[in-house]
Amino acid sequence: MSSIERHIHIISFDVPFPPNYGGVIDVFFKVKALHTKGVKVHLHCFQYGREKAAILSKYCESIDYYPRNVAKSQLFMKQPYIVISRFSEQLLTDLLQDEYPILFEGIHTCNLLDNEKLADRIKLVRTHNIEHDYYQNLAKVESNIFKRYYFYNEANKLETFESVLQNAQIIAAISRNDTSYFDKKYGNAFYIPAFHSNEQTHINPGKGNFAFYHGNLAIGENNEAALYLVNEVFNNLKVPLIIAGSRPTSELRGAVARKNNITLISDLTTKQIHQLINDAHVNILPTFQPTGIKLKLLSALYNGRFALVNPMMVENTGLEMLCEVAENAVQMREKLIKLMEIDFRVSDIKTREKVLNENFSNGVNAQKLIDLTFSTGKGLFPQF
Repeated sequence: MSSIERHIHIISFDVPFPPNYGGVIDVFFKVKALHTKGVKVHLHCFQYGREKAAILSKYCESIDYYPRNVAKSQLFMKQPYIVISRFSEQLLTDLLQDEYPILFEGIHTCNLLDNEKLADRIKLVRTHNIEHDYYQNLAKVESNIFKRYYFYNEANKLETFESVLQNAQIIAAISRNDTSYFDKKYGNAFYIPAFHSNEQTHINPGKGNFAFYHGNLAIGENNEAALYLVNEVFNNLKVPLIIAGSRPTSELRGAVARKNNITLISDLTTKQIHQLINDAHVNILPTFQPTGIKLKLLSALYNGRFALVNPMMVENTGLEMLCEVAENAVQMREKLIKLMEIDFRVSDIKTREKVLNENFSNGVNAQKLIDLTFSTGKGLFPQF
């Protein structure tokens, strides 16, 4: 590697510490991995509810914070709310102090992507989802009529706004499916898997005595998955299920209360969640939101025994061979019962380690991002 100093601006949609939900997990561990590789990171954070995080100074050359404008009047603007609420003139001023490449984290931060003052800069966008599809799916599972309208309205705005991505030299997509979508539309997409907290596997061979599902239960897709498990998979089963996550809905609480084999635990720490992943015999993770990649699946594979999923969770992720895949609730019940009788072997752990180290290593993927960003000459970026 060249001894020339490499600097990059990273614009984060939120303060990426603590890394305790999907998007900020990817941002925080990306920053950390780039720092380890010797890249000097200039981090710009939109702030709305999270405190400034002193620990970020350990991995960043500089850190700047900008208030997010969450006024409801922003809902009536032409741009998507998640974008217009993250506009900052000061951010533009700060970016113009040098000519370093700029990484925009999510379409959320792309308000300045087409700004003519940045026309000659190397610009990358990290896409965490196909956002308009994500919001459409949120709308489908939302019971509150006002929230449902917001999600549909935001989805329409996001689909229109997405064309701003043609102003980026590189789209660093988080999944293979997303990469295909963006590359077909804009011709500049590359697959960089999710960055995450796992440096190595921590899996216990042998058996556990329960199945485990976790997620932010206030989010519609996670609530839907949890209700599916309670009502369709674990109904009349003897296998114990633990569901853990923040802010469970009253509907989920009521459904669990009617089952003797299901326990619902809310507001656990990240350490407690990891312990349950580690102790479970089966981490059972259905999803009905086929976008991006679910970081909870990576966490289960690095730290847990068997992973039982549906096709939407794992399709075209490169993780299919590491999971048991069930097409429907009947198959999921049948496979669960069989898995509860089988030991997780040391050879299973070794297979996991090989696949995860080759494809989901933070160090390997940071190097891919570095090669893309700092390759000389347009059109010379290597495809992965």
